[in-house]
Amino acid sequence: MGSREVSNQDWQGKHVTVAGLGVSGIPAAKVLRGLGAVVTVVNDGDDERSRAQAAELEAQGITVRLGDGATLPQSTELIVTTPGWKPDKPLFTAAAEAGVPVWGDVELAWRLRGPGAAPWLAVTGTNGKTTTVRMLASILQAAGLRTAAVGNIGVSLLDAVLGDEEYDVLAVELSSYQLHWAPSLRAHSAAVLNLAPDHLDWHGSMAAYVADKGRIYEGNQVACVYNAADPATEDLVREADVEEGCRAIGFTLNTPGPSQLGVVDGILVDRAFVANRQKQAQELAEVKDVDPPAPHNIANALAAAALARAFGVEPAAVRDGLRAFRPDPHRIEHVADIAGVAYVDDSKATNTHAAEASLAAYDPIVWIAGGLAKGATFDELVTGAAGRLRGVVLIGRDRELIREALARHAPEVPVVDLGRTDTGAMSEAVREAARLARPGDTVLMAPACASMDMFVNYNKRGEAFADAVRELAAESA
Repeated sequence: MGSREVSNQDWQGKHVTVAGLGVSGIPAAKVLRGLGAVVTVVNDGDDERSRAQAAELEAQGITVRLGDGATLPQSTELIVTTPGWKPDKPLFTAAAEAGVPVWGDVELAWRLRGPGAAPWLAVTGTNGKTTTVRMLASILQAAGLRTAAVGNIGVSLLDAVLGDEEYDVLAVELSSYQLHWAPSLRAHSAAVLNLAPDHLDWHGSMAAYVADKGRIYEGNQVACVYNAADPATEDLVREADVEEGCRAIGFTLNTPGPSQLGVVDGILVDRAFVANRQKQAQELAEVKDVDPPAPHNIANALAAAALARAFGVEPAAVRDGLRAFRPDPHRIEHVADIAGVAYVDDSKATNTHAAEASLAAYDPIVWIAGGLAKGATFDELVTGAAGRLRGVVLIGRDRELIREALARHAPEVPVVDLGRTDTGAMSEAVREAARLARPGDTVLMAPACASMDMFVNYNKRGEAFADAVRELAAESA
């Protein structure tokens, strides 16, 4: 564990092509060069930022080819790709024809672990990954274990496996992109939180997306954690090739059966990691220990607890870890109460599945929605939420798709369609929502869409909403 020597023998003189600059490509290139590999980085873009990054890498003896991410460099023996590069890229087609393997940054990190490396507790799912991993890390820390939240968040995986910090166990967030390129990964235990259409433009189909999510269970040693309310996650457990003795562990918002964690009378309980799971249940925490106690966040807490319990964590640490946890910004974050109306920022709800969970937590709602739909449809989302909607304010490029779904399934709900996509539209959206709301309502920004038509990212969208709410509060004071 912790600081360890990685043998350069396997890498000395090996010709490795890194596909893509960015948050994972640059560290991978530097690590590989440090191990003695002959590294070439290829990148589609050739802008000012890319040229600056290229200059930094070239100063370390790394070759960089900008504006050409399609051609396989001569002598390439391995490609290490950043997660965003789609599997149908010409570079990967050329690699397949030449018999060159392709790894992602996760696969590289997994292969570079030394003897006695910290085991991985891994989490994936369409929504809730970051929150669950951070909850898990908080629980592990409460148990006195040396850990970190890594992967898509916090410490990079390469830093975690190669750095001087010593870890007992790692809480690892993995995207479907990362899992696609990680064939050797074998976690101690893993969870798939939920499955809903997302990133289908990258994967090509829902079946391919689900299959990549399911890779997280391959070779699990102790527990495959699934969502009892999402049968597709349990199907993936059944299909997985796991180590002998590995168990299927469900989590549910209802009373748990044997080998499940669930909720009884406001208490999170464990009927999986107890001596007599047919007759016993171990109290872990109270629903009020989870912040915020929205249904989908309780599900996240149960998944985190299941992974921690699979690693042998005591019940008191589950409780203490959940109590200590604070969610990241823009995840069903209460911003303010104004004239009896609550204003909640869930800018992280960038797809319909996330928005569905958010809308289920409040009633009645004035909903602010819209942005880049990414190929999504909204009929099912609107049908499920129609009875809780006081009104809707639409923003963003693909707002018409939501408006049409509202017209079909909630024609009585008032809709304000803001025909603008500039960043100032958020201030107007908040004012229109305030006009529609009544005391006791919640104005909920859960866009069900990506943000890049109007904002740099969902964080900036959330900040714009919060700023607009605070401006309204100041005027109302």
